[in-house]
Amino acid sequence: MSQFLTQLGNGAIAVEAFLSNVLEEQRAAGTPVRLAEALRHAVLAGGKRFRPFLVFQSAALFGVPQDVALPAAAALECIHCYSLVHDDLPAMDNDELRRGRPTVWKAYDEWTAILVGDALQSLAFELASDAHRQGDAAVRAELVHALAVASGPIGMVGGQMLDLEAGNLPDQPTATVADVTRLQSMKTGKLITVACEMGAILGRASAKDAAALKSYGEHLGVAFQISDDLLDAEGTAAEVGKATGKDAAAGKATLVGLLGIEQARAHLNASINSAIAALSSFDAKAEPLAEAARYMGRRDS
Repeated sequence: MSQFLTQLGNGAIAVEAFLSNVLEEQRAAGTPVRLAEALRHAVLAGGKRFRPFLVFQSAALFGVPQDVALPAAAALECIHCYSLVHDDLPAMDNDELRRGRPTVWKAYDEWTAILVGDALQSLAFELASDAHRQGDAAVRAELVHALAVASGPIGMVGGQMLDLEAGNLPDQPTATVADVTRLQSMKTGKLITVACEMGAILGRASAKDAAALKSYGEHLGVAFQISDDLLDAEGTAAEVGKATGKDAAAGKATLVGLLGIEQARAHLNASINSAIAALSSFDAKAEPLAEAARYMGRRDS
């Protein structure tokens, strides 16, 4: 196993254990039983925990230990999990399978899934703003602000709106490469970029270093989405852990659909190279992040 996959796996174990403890604390404090069970179904279903890995490794560039970065990384993962729970709803992507298990609405019901997403969004900001977990008030404020911007109307939620408009509203213009790039940079890319920005915030990075990590995150977000689209086009549900071929069946515009497999792969490789180039000022310290970018070219789930 490569060092990257080992680091990714170790980070995922740490995040899973932390979130399990947090959810148990929430249950003990009074979370209704059904909601507590559904939250665990949504959050503790495995997964690579790629966004927390980016927080850890970005913060590590500035000497921040993983346990110090863990609450912020877990906050971001809560936002990601909430987005998946809501994305899977019948009114949105109507998915019944996630990480090889029934989605929350399928395992429980729609109203429980809606409330699970709501609870995870709130929990994310509780973790990011908790003075007992992060003592520097200025760092807490910056983390909360960055996470709110990335997940809100000019970030993930805005991207979800563009995605749903394209598939549900009549008389929509034919999507262009620019349209798809904008949608994907908001829906998927913003949370990947903010993972790197949160690492810079935790490390009190200089403006130059913070800008370099933001650039890396933006290129990585493009690469991640193209690799995701390629998996949807070429993978199987057993390999990927969720339904595949849905984008084409739903008539959704993707870079794979607009450019074709070969050109999409070329665009993927260019994005990987740009991401790695953005890390040049960090030298060998950034190798885990560079390897994360290379991984986008060989993802199988």
